[in-house]
Amino acid sequence: MSARLLVAGVGNIFLADDAFGPEVIRALKGRPLQPEVLVRDFGIRGMDLAYTLLEGFDTAVLVDAAVRGHEPGTLSLIEPDLPGRATAGAPPEAHGMDPAKVLALAGHLGDEPLPRVLVLACEPELRAPADEDIAPGISATVREAVGRAVSALHTMVPVLLADPSATPPLSRPDESAALPPAGLPGTVGDGAQDR
Repeated sequence: MSARLLVAGVGNIFLADDAFGPEVIRALKGRPLQPEVLVRDFGIRGMDLAYTLLEGFDTAVLVDAAVRGHEPGTLSLIEPDLPGRATAGAPPEAHGMDPAKVLALAGHLGDEPLPRVLVLACEPELRAPADEDIAPGISATVREAVGRAVSALHTMVPVLLADPSATPPLSRPDESAALPPAGLPGTVGDGAQDR
């Protein structure tokens, strides 16, 4: 039996390059993944994602924009540390998406362990100014990275379906070393795969 895998786009389409995750999910409609993969745009619906993570997936790949200090458009593959059941923390906002809070809530709600979680992250170029609520449209750099992310998912997903514990390549075979653990909210471990 094939592993069940979730590919989840997260991010706010009204906050510039934060729309990376939803844009990748939209691009996957033209290049669909295997039928064993649930592909869904969660946008900023953190509660929906938390409950979906409890549906028995072996692996979940979150597609998101993340500031890591790289060149804009750089893709990184990150494996965050998953919270324990006792670490419930504050629940996610009804219309917000903080992946760390979502994972903490999912870990608290479920009786079974969470699936393995990987984050396919893109370094943003444009971010909404702090005093603005809306900054629609992603940068040309991140738009180009959307296509590379779709290609990366088409490479990663067969590896993860065959073996959910495998470290899928992000670009070149020499980047297939074990993934380091990372904290989610803006701080990620050094040495994650980048391209």
